[in-house]
Amino acid sequence: MIGRLPSGQDSLDLVLGGGLPENAINLIAGLPGTGKTLLAEQYLFRNTSPERPGVYCVTTSEPFEKIVRYGQTLSFFDPSAVGRSVFYEDLASVLRSGSLAAVVERLSQILRERRPAVLVIDSFKALQTYAADRAEYRRFVSELAARVSALSVNAFWVGEYEVDDLARDPEFAVADSIISLQRHAGGERILRSLQVLKLRGSGFRSGSHAYRLSADGLHVFPRLADIRVEEPYEVAAGRLSTGLSELDAMLGGGLLPGTATLIAGPSGSGKTLLALRFLLAAAGAGERAVYAGMQENPTQLWRVMDAFGWERAGVEVLYRSPVDVYIDEWVYEVLETVERTGARRLVIDSLSDLRVASPDQTRFQEYMYSLVQRSARAGVNLLMTLETAALGAGPTTATISHLADTVILLRHSLETGRMRRAIAVLKARASAHDQALRPFDIDGRGIRIAAAESVDWTQPDALEAIAEATR
Repeated sequence: MIGRLPSGQDSLDLVLGGGLPENAINLIAGLPGTGKTLLAEQYLFRNTSPERPGVYCVTTSEPFEKIVRYGQTLSFFDPSAVGRSVFYEDLASVLRSGSLAAVVERLSQILRERRPAVLVIDSFKALQTYAADRAEYRRFVSELAARVSALSVNAFWVGEYEVDDLARDPEFAVADSIISLQRHAGGERILRSLQVLKLRGSGFRSGSHAYRLSADGLHVFPRLADIRVEEPYEVAAGRLSTGLSELDAMLGGGLLPGTATLIAGPSGSGKTLLALRFLLAAAGAGERAVYAGMQENPTQLWRVMDAFGWERAGVEVLYRSPVDVYIDEWVYEVLETVERTGARRLVIDSLSDLRVASPDQTRFQEYMYSLVQRSARAGVNLLMTLETAALGAGPTTATISHLADTVILLRHSLETGRMRRAIAVLKARASAHDQALRPFDIDGRGIRIAAAESVDWTQPDALEAIAEATR
């Protein structure tokens, strides 16, 4: 059984299948600013002691004085450990006065004298320029790998590698694990992602995993892509109220427990009000509920609820600005909040904001599928809103209506110079739902749904809203 080297960050160890393999050569690749040095020092301080110290060797990338100075801003950096369980070595002087052979001898001396648990070489790629040719560099890498592998040491080779380097540079062939750190532009933001390219003798989570850099190190948010679950799970019986008796009747008695509902409609059609009524119905039944949104902050929501005389008890608001949100980070925060509060109802307001925050459409679909499935298995009733573009400009977004058990459409219409609202149930799995389009008003008491009336569904705005909500 191969032992594991912890990172000090549970979610990163989860991506790595429990952690990096012990006594292995680990290559951390990435362009400047991706957090390579931060990750290497995270492992350094986490896995060393006076009996088995760590050695951080600097080549020609950055002077070790700068690495130490910036390292002191990190929460895991222990100044008292420097010179006792953590040592810094400057290999630049060896390179200036000698050759790669001299570097091997100096590193061999360090290994003999320190007997380190962790050995970091930063930047390893910089050593390439000191080789006379590719053959000499290949021999250097092979000899160093042999000497490191002969001892019980966790080696980290850090370098500014790009994708093309993987097939060309010999260090990738001898490395037991390869972690690629990447940064790319996402609109006006810089997004960072981690990918495990190789992990010898171990399973790991594939794909790109978002992360943030902080004084605590790398905070990784594993890609949430649940596989299909074949095992059955228990579902509660009965029906849940939406908070509106008229809408409950349209749905055949209310919503089925543990299902997902999508409310689609243009701006100002009442999506958020319906979502709040859904949450307040939970409070009326003595349950907890969570509102997760990016448009209205808690103060704005409380003002709306106060205007209608609605109680706030039992509802927790999770508000994040869409300006700097990782959908990866956000979805884990939502799941943790639901678990912590024991909430049985969850509102996501809205999918349009989440789609903008997502790096690509496939990633968005994966996260929403996983969120719907996890909510269903946990018996959490999920309600999502989506802004459509009917009767006015608005974002066009592919939806997850195929995953939703219930789809409710809101729309506007102009009648004799007056704007009117209407509501219809487009889909309700396992329910004999009302298929009529019903007008409704919003007044000082909230939402009031009227009886069904004849409506021309061939109006362009209605057709556009239906097509977008069911796409």
